[in-house]
Amino acid sequence: MTFAFYDFETTGISPAFDQPLQFAAILTDDAFREIERVNLRCRIAPHIIPSPWALAVTGLRPVQLLDPDLPSLFDFTQDIAALIERWSPATWTGFNSIHFDEEMLRQAFYQNLQPDIFATQFNGNTPLDVLTSLYAVWYRQPDLFEWPVDETGRVRFKLDRLAPLNGFVAHNAHDALGDVEATIHLARLIAQRAPELWAEILCNRDKASVQTRLASFKPMALVERFGGGPPRATIGCLCGTSASNANQAAFFDLDAADPADLLAADDATIFAAVDASPKIIRSLAINKSPALLAVPAPSPVHIQRAEVIAQSPDFRSRVGNALAARFPQDPEAPPPPVEKQIFGGFYSHADKALLTEFQRADWLRRQEIAATLTDARLRQLGRRLVALHAPALLSPEERGQFDAWLRDRWSAPDVPETEWTTVDKSRRALSEIRAGGAVHGELVDEIEAYLQGFDILTG
Repeated sequence: MTFAFYDFETTGISPAFDQPLQFAAILTDDAFREIERVNLRCRIAPHIIPSPWALAVTGLRPVQLLDPDLPSLFDFTQDIAALIERWSPATWTGFNSIHFDEEMLRQAFYQNLQPDIFATQFNGNTPLDVLTSLYAVWYRQPDLFEWPVDETGRVRFKLDRLAPLNGFVAHNAHDALGDVEATIHLARLIAQRAPELWAEILCNRDKASVQTRLASFKPMALVERFGGGPPRATIGCLCGTSASNANQAAFFDLDAADPADLLAADDATIFAAVDASPKIIRSLAINKSPALLAVPAPSPVHIQRAEVIAQSPDFRSRVGNALAARFPQDPEAPPPPVEKQIFGGFYSHADKALLTEFQRADWLRRQEIAATLTDARLRQLGRRLVALHAPALLSPEERGQFDAWLRDRWSAPDVPETEWTTVDKSRRALSEIRAGGAVHGELVDEIEAYLQGFDILTG
């Protein structure tokens, strides 16, 4: 078994509307001995305005974003896809990677027409998140680690504080390779100090294993963290699977209610158990390596309530329907931006074959392929890639349409639907950075000069 530890540095915090700028990864064996390492960088895509905060935190200078010697984002995704194929099968591991790095990678692949956007979860690959693993440590064996606290006494699960406090020296924080090395250090500590717990954590990498454990209907502990509080465990058991998503399980809180009281309840009551706060029934993504742990000595009440659910398939089916109904689609609502349509359906075999050809072709052929894709999302993304990388192929009308799209994107109003960095947002962030005084003035000046170029283009 090998681990592929990886991390991104990015232009911001939105996987859909930001992009990676650096990808670092270290392949190790199961004893965390290094086999190979890579450290890749790329240029910023022409349509993206970086968050000034992201540049301030990483120390990246605008000249680095535009370095002509670096590959484009499109070529960068090709290099990462080739690496994943070469390192497979592996356990793709990061720190907060399930909810950030994995999503950033998936969007980068989707928007650059890689045919396998779930590459780190197929071909024998599995996901693992060391942050989630530390939640399990906190719950099961908290004395194994020193836990950093802030001025209010709250525990901070931050890599740049956890790793140094637990013996990792010379951590180059906010550099992808430095963060990868720190993540390996923490994983090694868990495996060495709590081998049985580490083995149980590793069982959660494989969704089939998670399904099997849940299907026993034994009371289990689901460890999660909400807001700024410490991780906490819900003692519960499986009580259904979403009717619309086989990877979404329903997990009944055996302390919150007696399931016998819900067996004959109406649909509205069951929906409230799934959707209301506090929830009686939680949603659990079986394909995201949850911190699902055995309960060595469940109480008689836990065992009895779990047995009620195990003997009630109709109830579990109704819960699955309620789980699927939580986020209904409004048929009258306008379609979301193409970036937010990533889960809008699987690609056809014909389109997937064309995407494979797209990756190998020249830009003229890519333009032809983009026009023949049957999936409207892929056609739109393909046209964008041609406009970004081969603008000479556009007709005057197409060029005008693309320039208008850029101006509208960069000058979009500051409303919740505008999830990307705009000129106004970047200007406001820069003012906050200057007022804070914590960032070197020379870097702030360089960022401001760079952002003024977008002002000119939208003026």
